Amino acid sequence: MTRRTTMGVRSATDALGIERATQDRGTEGLARLLGWFSLGLGVTALAAGSRLSRMTGVDDSRTAPVVLRAAGVRELGHAAALLVPRRPGLGAWTRVAGDIMDLAATGQALRHRRGDRQRRLTYVMTALAGITAVDLYVSVRATLRRRGMTGTGRAYGSVTINRAPEQAYGFWHDFENLPRFMYHLQSVRITDDRRSQWIAKAPGGRSVQWQAEIIEDRPNQLIRWRSVDGARVPNSGVVRFTPVAGGKATEVRVELEYAPPGRVLGALVARAFGENPQQQISDDLRRFKQVIETGEITRSDGTPDGPSVRSQVKQRPARPLATHRSV
Repeated sequence: MTRRTTMGVRSATDALGIERATQDRGTEGLARLLGWFSLGLGVTALAAGSRLSRMTGVDDSRTAPVVLRAAGVRELGHAAALLVPRRPGLGAWTRVAGDIMDLAATGQALRHRRGDRQRRLTYVMTALAGITAVDLYVSVRATLRRRGMTGTGRAYGSVTINRAPEQAYGFWHDFENLPRFMYHLQSVRITDDRRSQWIAKAPGGRSVQWQAEIIEDRPNQLIRWRSVDGARVPNSGVVRFTPVAGGKATEVRVELEYAPPGRVLGALVARAFGENPQQQISDDLRRFKQVIETGEITRSDGTPDGPSVRSQVKQRPARPLATHRSV
């Protein structure tokens, strides 16, 4: 099941009820716009190729009609790749490849034209360069968003737990409980009514720390916090507690915004170490559900050390134990 979140991203819910962000709305919109643009170009190249040849200054070439028809078919393929699937980054990269081909062909044609035809081809080359820049921007943005590697990013997730909002709020409000289920946190120490000291894991076995302050607190409903000015890892977050099932259960929604050290480079390095923030928040919510409902994190093949999340250097899905049947 998919739906829109308050952060402007599409979300999906898995079999365990963990909801996670899957696609940035702005990137998806730009990619779809490029898809419609490709559709228009393709239809124009196939339906009005001779007129397009005259406009671009290549009507004196015998091969121009064939090249334009091939480009039209290719643009229709780009349109299908951008408008049909739900992975716009891949379709945008096909446009970038096509742009490079068009720039090369136009540059070759420009070398053999003079006068008015050369001027018209120069305009075409300038337009192609601008289109290539837009396509490249959309491709990179869509790819980074899909992989959770943007310099300043967001992560989102939700889970329904079999506990009343008062219990869920009370457990979360004590920030010193967070390392019990948040894999990336080493410790959180409360310093006063509003502030706390956080220490988190960083790539390469290092750690990073910052101070955070609560900026909004609605008992049994919402907690909003942010890092104080000067933090090495600027971040903010909000967790909402919504009663469901007549108040016997609670939907817990978490939204995080962060800027990893090194921005895009830091995010790339973190991902190489298996520390994708979007995946982390989904895993954290699974553990939160286990901790608050059972008091511990279930042991399995993938977590042999039990609830000590700091020791989970490499997480693996649980697998059933082998059983032997008597013959």
